[in-house]
Amino acid sequence: MTERENIKKELGLVQVYTGNGKGKTTASLGLAFRASGSGLKVLMVQFLKPSEEYGEQLAVKRFDGFDIVSMGVDHMTSDVTREEDIRLSKEALNYFSKILESGEYDLVIADEINVAMSWELLTPEEVIEVLEKRKEHTEVVLTGRGAPQKIIDYADLVTEMVLVKHPFDKGICARRGIEY
Repeated sequence: MTERENIKKELGLVQVYTGNGKGKTTASLGLAFRASGSGLKVLMVQFLKPSEEYGEQLAVKRFDGFDIVSMGVDHMTSDVTREEDIRLSKEALNYFSKILESGEYDLVIADEINVAMSWELLTPEEVIEVLEKRKEHTEVVLTGRGAPQKIIDYADLVTEMVLVKHPFDKGICARRGIEY
C-alpha cells in the first residue's frame, strides 16, 4: 500500500472555515499545501471568484497534484447580475458534486461556498446533499463568511475567524499577494 493510500484511509471529514475575520481561504490554502506535500491530490473549487487574477491561482500552476478551478465573476464590477451568480453557483455546485463522487481528489476545498449560501444562491440542503454523496475518504473544506447553521451542525470541524482589527479601517485597500 502506498503512503498516499495509508494517509487517505484517515480522511473523510467536513471542515468549515467561516467568520468575518481574514484568513479563511488562506487557511484552506495552507491545508492544501500541507496535503499536497504529503502526496495527496488537492482541488480547490472557487465559487464567486474569477479566474487567473488571484495569487493562489497563479501559484498553483507550480504544483503537481494541486488544482484550482474558478467558477465565478469579479464582484468588484457593477455588471454582475443575481441571475448570473445563481447560474454560476449552480454550475460550480454541479462540478463540485461530480468531483466529490469521483474520488479523484483526496482533499476538495469549496472556496466561498458559504458566501454563496448566505447570498441564497445555493441552499444548505443542496450542499449537504452533495456532501452526502462524496466518495469515502474524501476530506472537504467549505470556506467563506456566513456559514449557515445547518452547515455548521453538519460539519465535523468548524473554525470561526474573528475580526479584531483590519487595515480596511485605515483606508488600506486589498493588496495583491496578501488579500488576493
